[in-house]
Amino acid sequence: MEEAEITLVFHNQGLRSYIEVDLCARCPRQDDKGCCGFYSPVFYPTDLVYLYLHQPDLLGYIFALEHLTILDASVTVNNVIEGRGYRCRFHSQDQGCILPQSLRESVCRHFVCAGIGWTEEASLQDWREFFDRLTDYEIETNNAWTETLTGMGITLRRPELRERFFTELVKLYEQDQKHPPGFIQAMPREDTRTLRRPLKFGTDWVL
Repeated sequence: MEEAEITLVFHNQGLRSYIEVDLCARCPRQDDKGCCGFYSPVFYPTDLVYLYLHQPDLLGYIFALEHLTILDASVTVNNVIEGRGYRCRFHSQDQGCILPQSLRESVCRHFVCAGIGWTEEASLQDWREFFDRLTDYEIETNNAWTETLTGMGITLRRPELRERFFTELVKLYEQDQKHPPGFIQAMPREDTRTLRRPLKFGTDWVL
């Protein structure tokens, strides 16, 4: 069994925080899709407002895709059948996810496969707590923004209301950014850590 050094870089960017893992470039699943063959990304208000402000072309691309699930304040990009399994619509067999991590939705920004087991490492409990609290904060924020928007009668289900949806969403986002929670400010902007783990290959590598 091969043992490898794995580098994790924790990026603290508030609601856009993410975990960079060098092992992804040589995914032990060896099936060209890794974790991307099992997931349909869901973009919630905190994701949508970021794309609206920073990558509007990508937002337009998402809404132009087929086989979406559009709810009042979220968009699911449903995966597609490929062979005996599935593939995320943002996945390329040549390079994995085609989206930079900062543009992915929260599950894809935070995901580290279970085979690495970083949350069990005693020296990394500070970052485990950070991402646990960040997940709760994102859920609370998305729920609050959704309640406000639907209370105004605004929904993504109706294309004619989408421009107003984003206009009001930006107001909520800007107000929220004025008072970031303390746990975000308490952690460094970037932190690199390394682990050594035995590697298993194929389906023996746990996602």
